[in-house]
Amino acid sequence: MIFTLQLNCFGNRRWSRCLATAALAFWVHAAGAQDLPAARAEDVGMSSERLARIGDWVRQEVAAGRVPGAVVMVARNGRLAYYEAIGRQDAAGTGPMRKDSIFRIYSMTKPMVSVAALMMVEEGKLLLEAPVSRYIPSFANLKVGVEKVDPASGAKSLELVAARRQMTVQDLLRHTSGLTYGFFGDSLVKKAYLDAGVGSGDYTTAEFAEKLATLPLHYHPGSTWDYSYSTDVLGRVLEVASGQSLYSLLRARLLEPLGMRDTMFYVTDAARQARIAEPRGDDRVIGAGSVVGDPRVERKFESGGGGMVSTATDYSRFLQMMLNGGALDGRRYLSPKTIEYMTADHLGTAVSPGPLYLPGAGHGFGLGFATRKVNGEASYITPAGDYWWGGAGGTYFWVDPKTNLFVVFMMQSPRQRVAYRSVLRNMVYAAVEK
Repeated sequence: MIFTLQLNCFGNRRWSRCLATAALAFWVHAAGAQDLPAARAEDVGMSSERLARIGDWVRQEVAAGRVPGAVVMVARNGRLAYYEAIGRQDAAGTGPMRKDSIFRIYSMTKPMVSVAALMMVEEGKLLLEAPVSRYIPSFANLKVGVEKVDPASGAKSLELVAARRQMTVQDLLRHTSGLTYGFFGDSLVKKAYLDAGVGSGDYTTAEFAEKLATLPLHYHPGSTWDYSYSTDVLGRVLEVASGQSLYSLLRARLLEPLGMRDTMFYVTDAARQARIAEPRGDDRVIGAGSVVGDPRVERKFESGGGGMVSTATDYSRFLQMMLNGGALDGRRYLSPKTIEYMTADHLGTAVSPGPLYLPGAGHGFGLGFATRKVNGEASYITPAGDYWWGGAGGTYFWVDPKTNLFVVFMMQSPRQRVAYRSVLRNMVYAAVEK
């Protein structure tokens, strides 16, 4: 009973009023949610000997002191070919890594918010081509900051010009909104973000969107891919379109139906807090002075771009639903055609990749996911058609529809978050035999 209260009455100070609803929801979800069955790797066309190399590699990294530990999950044809918790949950030695350890997933929040948005699109409650100002009026007349250089002194200044067009909901989903992040790069717009304290303070989702509306855009909407606070603004759009808080919306549409019981914005109960994985003490910087946050401290902000925690098992249910074409355990969340649309490239030739194009060579970007366009070009093994993303704390996933496979990699190490991705991909595909 305590567990049901923690799950469904999160943030509710009047526990008794939601007890009956919480208990009912728990039993419905417990009965409906089915964890993926385990299989011999050979039964799903993979090599158990080669998959075992992944564990050996992670154990070597743990022994070398580069990471405390990790959870690795490889699923194919709806079954678990490999699933192991390795090392320790905390470099301080508080306990071994567990399969149900809770991780800060940061930007792996974005795909879930994007899926919730497309669910509303399917229902006619949200339009991709609609201007963001339809939902947030203060976004109607944003200016673009254009840097000018004085030819005599070399001094830079920022000229504000009218945007060529308004940003759309589709722009938010594919990171072509003109918004940016202020914690990497040194442009004057990024400096304006830092000077304004974007990313610090404790705002509601609505207040955060309003703060961004006071700042210049980095690019004209639709012109350039730039990783940004777009999905945080999308979270506010969803709140307006649904009349719910972002967490309430995600909980009702995805988290509870999928049985994702440990996926949330803040972890306020002691039992779950004991399962939170931590990075090394010297590996907590996620960018430009920003450090790994503490999800035990409840705040007002529900960051659709990077605020959630989750477990490997929870996130695997979301990915299996995607790999299944939008359905899991007899419930449909999205149409297969919508998933096909989301995971197609939405940049084409009209959008510049920008100076820091995180998806990299051989990739486009869809609605919430990077997507591989060709078998070659990228410097790691993956077939065209896969889609993926990762989090600043070290978590990572990819879905490969052609191989009917997905992988979840959970660790807390900002320093190693990119370095391990190619290694893991190459080792997984080395184990695919047919």
